[in-house]
Amino acid sequence: MGETRKRGRKPKAPASTTETMDFQYTSASNATQTDYVAAQNDVFSAANDSVATAAAAAKNDANNPPPARRGRGRPRKSEAGHMEDTEPHAAASPERRPYQNGAVVLEPPTQPVAKWESVAARVVPAMDAVVKVFCVHTEPNYSLPWQRKRQYSSSSSGFIIGGKRVLTNAHSVEHYTQVKLKKRGSDTKYLATVLAIGTECDIAMLTVSDDEFWEGVSPVEFGDLPALQDAVTVVGYPIGGDTISVTSGVVSRIEILSYVHGSTELLGLQIDAAINSGNSGGPAFNDKGNCVGIAFQSLKHEDAENIGYVIPTPVIMHFIQDYEKNGAYTGFPILGVEWQKMENPDLRLAMGMKSDQKGVRIRRIEPTAPESHLLKPSDVILSFDGVKVANDGTVPFRHGERIGFSYLVSQKYTGDTALVKVLRDSKILEFDIKLATHKRLIPAHTSAIPPSYYIIAGFVFTAVTVPYLRSEYGKDYEFDAPVKLLDKHLHAMAESTDEQLVVISQVLVADINIGYEDIVNTQVLAFNGKPVKNLKSLANMVDNCNDEYLRFDLEYQQIVVLHAKAAKAATLDILTTHCISSAMSDDLKT
Repeated sequence: MGETRKRGRKPKAPASTTETMDFQYTSASNATQTDYVAAQNDVFSAANDSVATAAAAAKNDANNPPPARRGRGRPRKSEAGHMEDTEPHAAASPERRPYQNGAVVLEPPTQPVAKWESVAARVVPAMDAVVKVFCVHTEPNYSLPWQRKRQYSSSSSGFIIGGKRVLTNAHSVEHYTQVKLKKRGSDTKYLATVLAIGTECDIAMLTVSDDEFWEGVSPVEFGDLPALQDAVTVVGYPIGGDTISVTSGVVSRIEILSYVHGSTELLGLQIDAAINSGNSGGPAFNDKGNCVGIAFQSLKHEDAENIGYVIPTPVIMHFIQDYEKNGAYTGFPILGVEWQKMENPDLRLAMGMKSDQKGVRIRRIEPTAPESHLLKPSDVILSFDGVKVANDGTVPFRHGERIGFSYLVSQKYTGDTALVKVLRDSKILEFDIKLATHKRLIPAHTSAIPPSYYIIAGFVFTAVTVPYLRSEYGKDYEFDAPVKLLDKHLHAMAESTDEQLVVISQVLVADINIGYEDIVNTQVLAFNGKPVKNLKSLANMVDNCNDEYLRFDLEYQQIVVLHAKAAKAATLDILTTHCISSAMSDDLKT
């Protein structure tokens, strides 16, 4: 007897989903990117070997259509009506439509075409400019700064722009040893040279010296900043295959975003197209085939799906023009102030503001800012370059939209001036403020500079950076690191451009340092009564010390006292025991 089948509605087929993965593919640190989420977007492959088969199958199906069958149950809705209401990334038909010779192989004319298919068709000519980036990374060992970690490889995406240049993400080539590029449909990898790395904006610029690489490829053209609900198509080389892939979606949000790799906040686009590991550095095209952004990070959260982020064209053009203007990347400037919202009416009255005045109150001013002497705490910023600032710190952006006024600052270049109007003691004042890059007491990145260290009597001194905290306490360092270090990381300001936070990283055990073995990541405040400004000044003071004892004043009222001659003599034996070539890093020797 055959299988008994219940009557009623046919069960739906399970949705086609990709397994969610935590995949580190390119960043030297676990926290450079948000964890990538595998979304439910269909990925359309452009592999040449599958095009002919799919095209032949479509032709046979058109010439020999299957006999019509009448199904049981309620009549189906029309396909056209169904596709009108379908999300841009949802599959409107069970058959995939591969790309062939710059066009889309369509079904018979009676089959309607979904919106995202027309977008993808326009993108096809520009897809040849999308390249795969292969990088070998050698990351410094911040916990053992005299050596490096084991090298590892990664792959990501990039695209060709004018001037024989290629753009990709900065985290794709971070701590690079070798970078190679491969064009679509090619079996050759070309050695690339890194021209500039923009850490804050997470963009890197590459070039290839081999002229063969540039043959037969047209550079990508940039488009304007898209509007909400505009269709976007992300092209790249994500996990799940070796060939190029395309995912489609719409722009769902435009605002100031937190750039995870750059540890800064800049303008960004949120889209619902899938951005997975390997998509980083790939272009996002609009429906005209112009690039409107660079895929760079996505959000993984149990309550969120299909949230990807794209670096928009204003940020990209700022990076490119900065490089062309200065011959190097100089960064995005800041105003150098911390401010407070003025939404409370009593607070506005106390600050002497009139009913028609709006602005934000300055809380603190960066001591390293070039014009820190002009502005004062409790000044109320009324406008920036003629644009009025609201009580919540926003300015008009586009029709019906507002954005944080830091966007206006980020449009400037390092060394530019801006006209800032402030309210001080009920008087309106105007200042031409020179803008500069941010000098952090605990830097978010160390660029290509190896970490600094100094060793005396087994005490390893180093300067605290975010990569160091991540190396010591993992990607959750903001929860696991000592409270005093976190407080300085989040709130402390550098008093001078060369100030560093110096700590005893660890103690390499020896007879001379008995009793001090448990000192770990404790800040050094002074040496022999003199304040410690940075690691180099500490090394110079110790090496040139003629006192009988070396005294280090530490955080939590701890002190370390060593006999000077014995400490210097023991250092050589300790270096030999631990196979350390030098007692200090190269940058401290100059």
